[in-house]
Amino acid sequence: MTNLSTIPIKTIKGIGDETANSLHAMGIYSVEDLLMHFPYRYEDYRLRDISEVKHEEKITVEGKVHGEPSLMYYGKKKSRLTFRVFVGRFLVKAVCFNRPFFKNKLNINDTITLTGKWDQHRQTITVTDIQFGPSMKENEVEPVYSVKGNITVKQMRRFIHNALIEYGDDLQSTLPESLLTKYKLPSKRESVQALHNPINQEMLKHSRRYFVYEEFLLFQLKIQALRKYKREQSKGLIHQFNHNDLQRFLKTLPFPLTGAQERVLKEIIHDLTSPFRMNRLLQGDVGSGKTVVAAISLYAAILSGYQGALMVPTEILAEQHAKSLTTLFSKTNVKVELLTSSVKGKKRREILEKLSNGEIDILVGTHALIQEEVSFQKLGLVITDEQHRFGVEQRRVLREKGESPDVLFMTATPIPRTLAITAFGEMDVSIIDEMPAGRKVIETYWAKHQMIDRVLGFVEKELQKGKQAYVICPLIEESEKLDVQNAIDVHDMLHHYFRGKWNIGLMHGRLNSEDKEKVMDAFTRNEVQLLVSTTVVEVGVNVPNATIMIIYDAERFGLSQLHQLRGRVGRGSEQSYCVLLADPKSEAGKERMKIMTETNDGFVLSEKDLELRGPGDFFGKKQSGVPEFKVADMVHDYRALEVARQDAHELLYSKAFWEEEHYKELRNMIEKSGVMNGDKLD
Repeated sequence: MTNLSTIPIKTIKGIGDETANSLHAMGIYSVEDLLMHFPYRYEDYRLRDISEVKHEEKITVEGKVHGEPSLMYYGKKKSRLTFRVFVGRFLVKAVCFNRPFFKNKLNINDTITLTGKWDQHRQTITVTDIQFGPSMKENEVEPVYSVKGNITVKQMRRFIHNALIEYGDDLQSTLPESLLTKYKLPSKRESVQALHNPINQEMLKHSRRYFVYEEFLLFQLKIQALRKYKREQSKGLIHQFNHNDLQRFLKTLPFPLTGAQERVLKEIIHDLTSPFRMNRLLQGDVGSGKTVVAAISLYAAILSGYQGALMVPTEILAEQHAKSLTTLFSKTNVKVELLTSSVKGKKRREILEKLSNGEIDILVGTHALIQEEVSFQKLGLVITDEQHRFGVEQRRVLREKGESPDVLFMTATPIPRTLAITAFGEMDVSIIDEMPAGRKVIETYWAKHQMIDRVLGFVEKELQKGKQAYVICPLIEESEKLDVQNAIDVHDMLHHYFRGKWNIGLMHGRLNSEDKEKVMDAFTRNEVQLLVSTTVVEVGVNVPNATIMIIYDAERFGLSQLHQLRGRVGRGSEQSYCVLLADPKSEAGKERMKIMTETNDGFVLSEKDLELRGPGDFFGKKQSGVPEFKVADMVHDYRALEVARQDAHELLYSKAFWEEEHYKELRNMIEKSGVMNGDKLD
């Protein structure tokens, strides 16, 4: 079998030294690289019925010239050629720029084929291509390639055409025949041929399916092989306890668990009782009840004779969690303690001593938990809340406070399932996608900036009832570059507007930790009624008395961030409100505001956000952990990703995969990646 990855591109007809260097600059070195350089789009030359074409869509039509063409010159060497064409029952105008020589070729009643952009309002085609005569295109669809330097799209088509003639038959499918048959996929050779030379849209769609599935399956095999290796290498604790004791604790809770909470709890308990170390991500929208699941998981670890740790990003959040857990465990003998940098002197020494001799069951805290002096007697379960706020090193140090403790990461930032199973492929993912019964939905409104007086009048009514409000701004100070409301100016404006009736606090990222804590503490105790802030309040602030969230220049934020901010209210029993102040100029900005007013479901929003922004922007390009696929698209091909994930899991855990010849190519791909030795994926 010919290995196309070892054959240099200079063996292809028409490619000399200079052209080869230009192709090298594009990352194309071998025949395989050239054949896998797929078009990024296609020109569609199917003849269309004008009545079915949308405004500004690109179309190809065939018709007869009607009347004399008109040619007008303007500027230096610029021209505009206008003529009319009967297309079916429609008489349309065609406009062609800077092609004056076409005038003498256009004769009344001649049949011509036009390609261009359709203006529905003016019934006009702005022509990009004319064929004098009926449509003679061999293919309805023509490939367009990304090129660099001196290489043209036309040349690239020719090079790939020559490569296909010479080496097309040597393309071997990575996928075994059984999978091709199962999903009715064409072979790799047929798929490559069709992607470069599609006869029609149907053929293009069918051949694309091969590469979507192949790319997803290979990626999932690598990711799950790495997880399998790490899981088998990490000998975890086997938590053994009386499940009836756990059930008795569940009966002491003030409310029943939702179906989603029960499902994820079952997954966590399965991990705790297995011989492998748990490495699980727990996703749950704001208010979905992650804390209760964490408490039950901690109780299971305590029943089996271990201690638990809960690390959170801020002191305020640590205090809130410690309080919640103390209340939940009030009918048990579980001892919960809080450790933050504010706990000093004698109190701190007492906590550290009790922790090391096993008198404390659960330690809740901030980064203070990972300091050298903190020593557990028998740490069995580590839970990290808002795990993206901590670095890899910080999480590792906490894990090493025990001997292979189980690890649970929690986040209230809804991540679309497609990204969660890809970016967090090394972890198991549990999702709480159901809200507790009786929780009031936050009413969300979109208002223009000129409506600010009405909005503030509404805020005042809520403050008069004894409630509190957040006002969020994108910037701290005025910026010449961005015309957006800034926190300092808004703080001053609100002081003037309310004339000292209410205490108005100001919080932003430039305040030191101590000052931030003071402002937040005053807001928590209702000493400050209206808090003006940047997005530093996005995560982990719980003030049940706050019922209004105003977000200035809301179009500047992504959907997920807007949802996180909105989640700061609606934490008590009272009806809460979120007002988005925005004058978006773009359609995407308007769409985001509309979506926010229509749903409170964080997972729906995160999927929409992914569609609008793309996976790279969703996580931030550098640390996204999301691979770039040549053909597959995680957003639109999410069903194929899910199928590939399930297939990869079944294959890796089957004896046949490791022994049978027809899986050899897939095995080679995994072994080349190094993941079976525990190497991290690129």
